[in-house]
Amino acid sequence: MQVEHHPLALEFPEFKETIHTLKLANAHFAKLFDEYTDTDKAINRAENGVEHLADAALETLKKIRINLKDQLFQLLQAHAA
Repeated sequence: MQVEHHPLALEFPEFKETIHTLKLANAHFAKLFDEYTDTDKAINRAENGVEHLADAALETLKKIRINLKDQLFQLLQAHAA
C-alpha cells in the first residue's frame, strides 16, 4: 500500500499562498519548510519500503515532523494575524 506525502500546502490549504510568500521572504520559515519537506520525504520512503529504518528511527522522524509542522503553523498564524 502506497503511503502519501504530507506536503505543507495540503496540510494547511488555507495558507497555500502564505506558505509561498513566507518561503521567499522569511529565511527562518524557508529553513523550517525545507527541514519539514526532507523529513516528510524520509518518512514516506521508509513507510513505502524504499529505505529501511528501524521502528524507533521512524518514530523519531515522525516526532520531528510534528514539531516542525507545529512551528510552521505558528509562523503561518502569526503572519496571518
